[in-house]
Amino acid sequence: MPISRSSKGHSFGRTRPGADGAFALHQTPDRNTSFRPLPNPTGPAPYRLDLKSIISDADYAAIVQARKLTFHLNGDMGGIQYGVPQQLVASGMEADFDASKDASENPAFLYITGDCVYFNGEIAQYYAQFYEPYEHYPRPIFAVPGNHDGENLPTGSTLDGFVRNFCAPRPVVLPESGESGRTAMTQPNVYWTLVTPLVNIIGLYSNVPEGGEIQPPQTDWLVSELKSLPADVPVFVALHHPIYSADVFHSGSTPMKTLIETAAEQAGRHPEMVLSGHVHDFQRLTKTGADGTQAPYIVAGSGGYHNLHAIMKVNGQKMVTPVVFQDKGNDPVTLERYCDDHWGFTRLEVTDTLVTGRTYQVPRPQDPFSKGSQLIDYFEFDWKARRYVPNTLSS
Repeated sequence: MPISRSSKGHSFGRTRPGADGAFALHQTPDRNTSFRPLPNPTGPAPYRLDLKSIISDADYAAIVQARKLTFHLNGDMGGIQYGVPQQLVASGMEADFDASKDASENPAFLYITGDCVYFNGEIAQYYAQFYEPYEHYPRPIFAVPGNHDGENLPTGSTLDGFVRNFCAPRPVVLPESGESGRTAMTQPNVYWTLVTPLVNIIGLYSNVPEGGEIQPPQTDWLVSELKSLPADVPVFVALHHPIYSADVFHSGSTPMKTLIETAAEQAGRHPEMVLSGHVHDFQRLTKTGADGTQAPYIVAGSGGYHNLHAIMKVNGQKMVTPVVFQDKGNDPVTLERYCDDHWGFTRLEVTDTLVTGRTYQVPRPQDPFSKGSQLIDYFEFDWKARRYVPNTLSS
């Protein structure tokens, strides 16, 4: 996004997205940092991890028998400087488990859309920002890296902490895990696919430049995964930098939009949903194609980082959803729902026909903690027809 500059060598504030009245949902920003070469994979191509190899046989069998998989989604978690919001989100997710129900009704895992550890992904910060807050989260945690996970200090290499704690060759207990007992995750690469019976999640690493940057061979791998993953199971793509966002700080990324659409065209398959973070709020947006099919885009970036990002206003007033934007190419994109003043988490349930989404806000630090989590968004999406179904949320 443009930066105000003078002719005397000074640079000033960045222009707010939408300040020109265009209300753009995505932009091509200035590159404020350079692309970081990726670390070597820790597992074999095509970099897939089967959920069956991680969770218990009983839990996996319950998911298969019920034909239903539930999981948590979140991003931008690290609670540096002020960790209370992150702890409140972690407590909210813990309270979302019901011991009286089987594994198909409880989240099977948490999926983080990047920025696990601020500000530079340091190994020394992993206990305070990851292992301690999720000490009592009772399921595995998967992730794709965000820009802060890759923006290493001069004394380190990019993604050192992430690879060590999420891409370990074996599930070992690392010193930085402290007394939590959680083992390092065994993802095979910083870009990888989580294979499950009900959904396959392609995780991309969008690197550190503002707006993201993805280069070969990752781009070729994305096309290959879209082509080769089974058509009778939905595909979600997860990455850190969002394709669309109505916020006033980052906006969405035109390069990431081009990447997804180009890969989908080459593969002959568009992902059923796109999941992202980077923007510190919650948004659910929907792109509608010329044939009437829909694709939800979820921004899940309110996982605990202490600064939240506000949504654009119209004539000084907060937008009342749904709001329809005109995307480049004349495809309408609808901002269905947003929350920019609370932290929270999303719960997704996937069956043979439907994706059901519930997003909850948790109490703010100044609120009574007894308030608990509050449902702020609900949707049902027929992933085979690629259309929402009428909202059936009961009172």
